[in-house]
Amino acid sequence: MKDLLKKKGFICDMDGVIYHGNRLLPGVTEFLEWLKENHKEYLFLTNSGQYTPRELQQKLGRMGLDVDESHFYTSALATAHFLNSQAPGCSAYVMGEHGILNALYDAGITYNAVNPDYVVVGEPSGYSLDMITRAIRLVQNGAKLIGTNYDLTGPTETGIAPACRALLAPIELATGKQAYYMGKPNPLMMRTGLKLLGVHSEESVIIGDRMDTDIVAGIESGLDTVLVLSGVTSREEYLNFPYRPRLILDGVGDIPEAARHMDESA
Repeated sequence: MKDLLKKKGFICDMDGVIYHGNRLLPGVTEFLEWLKENHKEYLFLTNSGQYTPRELQQKLGRMGLDVDESHFYTSALATAHFLNSQAPGCSAYVMGEHGILNALYDAGITYNAVNPDYVVVGEPSGYSLDMITRAIRLVQNGAKLIGTNYDLTGPTETGIAPACRALLAPIELATGKQAYYMGKPNPLMMRTGLKLLGVHSEESVIIGDRMDTDIVAGIESGLDTVLVLSGVTSREEYLNFPYRPRLILDGVGDIPEAARHMDESA
C-alpha cells in the first residue's frame, strides 16, 4: 500500500469502481478528495462509450463530485480517433448511444446505413434483431467490424447486464468475421490515457474491477495494478486468471483510509 500511495498518476475505471448506474460507491468521495489534496494526476478511463466526457462530468456532479471534463477519456473517443487515423472521412453504421455518435461526428466520420466503410458496435439501448440483421448484411458486403470495447458484461444497480462483446457476438458468429476491439486493454487506448495523464507508466497505477480489461491493460502497459471488488469480479473469480493484480481492495475508499492510518502512526 505504501508504494501505491507514492504513485503520481491514477487511472481509474468508472463502472464498478466509482459508481453502479446512478449510485455512488462507498468511499469514492474521500478517494477523490485524497487525490486532489495530494496533488495526484488522475484520469477516468472508461470502456463505456454511451456518454460524452461532459455528460460524465455532469453525472458525477449530480452525485456530488466536482471533476473537470478533461479528466475523462472514453472508448468512444478512442474509437473515433482510431477510425479517423485509419480512414479519414470514412463512414460508419453505428449501433450505439450518442456518446459514440457524437465522437464519430466530431472526428468527421459520417453515419451511413447503406454502404459504410465500418460497422461500429457499442452498447445501444434500442438493441434489436433488425439492427443486428442490418449489421450482418453490411459486414457481408465488405464493411469492417469494430467494437467500442471488450467488456462482456457490466455492473448495474440491479445486477449484471450484457456489454459490447456480448452484443457483438451474434454479428461475429453470423458473418464469421472477428471484430477489432477498442477500449481497454487495447494498447492504443492505454497509450492515449497515459499521454493525457502526463505521468510515466512506472509512476502510475490503474484501478479497475475487471481482470480481463483493467488489470491485463495495466500489466501490459507497465502500470501498477489494483483490483477492487466493488464491481464484477469477486475474490474467488480472480484466481481463474493466469495473471494477478498487485493489490486487491474492497473499494477505492480503502486508499484514503490507509493513508490516514499511516499518517496517524507516523
